[in-house]
Amino acid sequence: MSERKFTVIGLSDNREQWFNPTVVSIIKRGKVFSGGKRHHDIVADLLPSDAVWIDITAPLEKVFKEYAPFADIVVFASGDPLFFGYAVTLQREFPYAKMEIFPTFNSIQMLAHKLMLPYSDMIYVSVTGRPWKNLEVALIRGQKTIGVLTDRKKGPAEIAERMLYYGYDNYIMSVGECLGHSFESVRTLSLKEAASTVFSNPNCVILQKTKSRNRFFGIPENLFSHLDGRSKMITKMPVRLLSLAMMDLFDKSVMWDIGFCTGSVSIEAKIRFPELDIVAFERREESRVLIDENCRRFGTPGIEAVIADFMECDLSKYATPDAVFIGGHGGRLDEMLRKVFPCLRPGGCVVFNSVSEDSRATFITAVENCGRSIAESHRLYLDSNNPITIMKAI
Repeated sequence: MSERKFTVIGLSDNREQWFNPTVVSIIKRGKVFSGGKRHHDIVADLLPSDAVWIDITAPLEKVFKEYAPFADIVVFASGDPLFFGYAVTLQREFPYAKMEIFPTFNSIQMLAHKLMLPYSDMIYVSVTGRPWKNLEVALIRGQKTIGVLTDRKKGPAEIAERMLYYGYDNYIMSVGECLGHSFESVRTLSLKEAASTVFSNPNCVILQKTKSRNRFFGIPENLFSHLDGRSKMITKMPVRLLSLAMMDLFDKSVMWDIGFCTGSVSIEAKIRFPELDIVAFERREESRVLIDENCRRFGTPGIEAVIADFMECDLSKYATPDAVFIGGHGGRLDEMLRKVFPCLRPGGCVVFNSVSEDSRATFITAVENCGRSIAESHRLYLDSNNPITIMKAI
């Protein structure tokens, strides 16, 4: 077969599409076409009488097999096909194919136009068939304007409900429903209103910040919810910040927090590095509610809390860490390090806070027994407390 070529044409949901003469000519000459069912409904009258149509439906592997016999395929896609669109999928699946793209406005642009809203500084995220993470990162960063592509499971109401759960009531939500149709709707609501509203599909969302949340650079420990009667069981703020600095998380992907208790280290890390995937382990069942409370208080969704004895966990189920913080070890530090070190990515590190000479010596010996070394060590004196030694093993 000669080299494959895709011509990707962007559509709105308008039933009266306008195409420039070049696109009209491509459609007239085309033999094989592909798109979603609603795209076919829009362009059916424009297709040649002998046209072959390939529906884009899940699973996509089946669609790609149907493409196999054809060298030249005209694809209809929504909006700008390079904006979280089907052209990106084609580039990934057919990296050597030629591609020509004729975009139109994407749905978020259309909504911004309806709102007369300048959008040059807008941050765009998609939760369409994707996890919440990119939206959560934008919220933690306090982005001023956020455009969100939705789906039927993560629509405006679900987005509003999640934002309110984590305290992000400092936004208003504009929703564009069925944009391009004669019955399109655009409305701006508070998050409380949006959370209790039923919206038509397809839709998209623009979030506009009304005020800034207080973001700490070092959260005072008295602001966290604590275990009953055990308010001292928390990594103090200066120790917490130095521990994070020693883990060097700026360009890292995954952190484990072992023995999280209140979740203070994980929460501080998430505020500073919202793209970081964090898995936090704790064997105390009461910490399940505690970390949820504190994550809601400080607006840090996305931390995966595992309530179990770390030493009994199947670690293959969790993302491989770049950095591990050990906040509790239950007297099994040597055994724990033997379990942790093989999980680390190359160049990864373990940071441990020692509150006694015994635990300091145990950590150093355990690290050496694992064939690793101490790369950095600092000692802090806080108020009248015992000195704390923060050590980093690589």
